[in-house]
Amino acid sequence: MTLLWADSPLKTDGMSVKKTDSPQGWKVYDNGKLFAGYIEYQNGFPIVYPVIGPGGQSMTRDFPMISGTEGEKLDHDHHRSLWFTHGEVNGIDFWIDDAHEGTGRIIQTAGEATVDAKNKAVVITTENDWNDADGKRQLSDSRRTTFHTEDGKRIIDFEVVLRATDGDVNFGDTKEGSFGIRVAGTMKVDSKLGGKITNAEGLTDAEAWAKKSNWVNYSGPVDNKTVGMSVFYHPSSFAAPCSWHVRTYGLFAANPFGHYHFNGGDKTEGVTLKDGQTMTIRCRVVLYQGDFDAEATAKAFAKYAAETPKAL
Repeated sequence: MTLLWADSPLKTDGMSVKKTDSPQGWKVYDNGKLFAGYIEYQNGFPIVYPVIGPGGQSMTRDFPMISGTEGEKLDHDHHRSLWFTHGEVNGIDFWIDDAHEGTGRIIQTAGEATVDAKNKAVVITTENDWNDADGKRQLSDSRRTTFHTEDGKRIIDFEVVLRATDGDVNFGDTKEGSFGIRVAGTMKVDSKLGGKITNAEGLTDAEAWAKKSNWVNYSGPVDNKTVGMSVFYHPSSFAAPCSWHVRTYGLFAANPFGHYHFNGGDKTEGVTLKDGQTMTIRCRVVLYQGDFDAEATAKAFAKYAAETPKAL
């Protein structure tokens, strides 16, 4: 693993990270090959883009960062690769990133990349403020995104601690949230090229939408190779197991706050984080090449669930 911070390398084995200026953030490499980019601000919030699987395939949609990739539709331009936001926070929309009145912005205030030599991982930690359209902070968060490999798979561990730093914070009852991924265009079920959604209970495609589950898998072809990604929602996370806003058109999101869109009935009052309190959400993204194996995925989730999370 090699950490390249500007021109000062720290060397171990396998992974490396390099600070970038355009866009601001970092690039993570696996044995010299690009694994992922961390962009501190992309039209409203931080994102991870690109996301490259172990076989070299781009696992998330290029649009709107890049246009013209085969198989991609130019819809939902707020679906930016891999991100964490929510559609109603104190009544402010942080999910839609268009510059209309009332849209919020998540601004990174501090960040660093380090190497965990023991675990052969790159770790990016950041501090972020959630601001309204006038720049007034509604809350803050601490994030840790860890990139590593295991058994031929590439893994992204995402952890966020939401902090009510400026009074009570209400996370509204909406399907528009929260830990989101937009899969590669050819992977989506609607492309009719073999894409498939499967959750831990064995529900597939549209039947997996809105259901609570410990994990969901999205698989399909990219560059004529079968690939997939599983997203695990750690049992220590808020409201585990969460509901899944996972769509056949390619959206893949873990949402612990939505209720009425998913279950029917009247809209609830949402979830309020009291002033001074915190809330933690942890997800693992497993990127692999080849066919989906439900039994192996269940075992991998059980191993992840048994891990004792390190405080952030």
